[in-house]
Amino acid sequence: MNLPEIRKIDKQLTKGLLDIIVLGMLRSKSMHGYKIITSIRKNFGIYFGPSTIYPFLSNLEEKGLIKSQWDTTHDRPRKVYCLTPDGNSILIGCEQSFNNMCLQLNKIGMSRLPSINANQNNITLDQVGVQ
Repeated sequence: MNLPEIRKIDKQLTKGLLDIIVLGMLRSKSMHGYKIITSIRKNFGIYFGPSTIYPFLSNLEEKGLIKSQWDTTHDRPRKVYCLTPDGNSILIGCEQSFNNMCLQLNKIGMSRLPSINANQNNITLDQVGVQ
C-alpha cells in the first residue's frame, strides 16, 4: 500500500472517530475551536478546517455532550468548549465499544491493535495513542 492510500485511510478513520477524539480532548481541559483544530492536526496529522470543526462542535453542543462559553479575557473573545457529564458518559461508552472492537479484531488476527482493560473505571484515550 502506498503513502497516499495510507493517508486517505488515516483521514477516513480520524473523521469516523472525530466525536470520540474531540470528547477525549475536552475531558482533560477546555479548548477553543482553533486549539481543537491544531490539536487534531498535531496528534493525528490530519487537518480539519473551521468549516468542518465548528459545525461539528455545534452539533455536539446541541446533543448536550459539550457546552460552550465566551472567554473575554483575551484581546479577541473566544468560544471555549468543555465536556458535560452526559458527554463524559458517552465518551466512556465509546471507549468501551472501541476496546471491544479492538479485542474482536485481535481475535481475527489483527494483533497489533491496542486493547484497554475494560474493568478499569477511568479508561482514557491516552492508552490508545491520543495525547
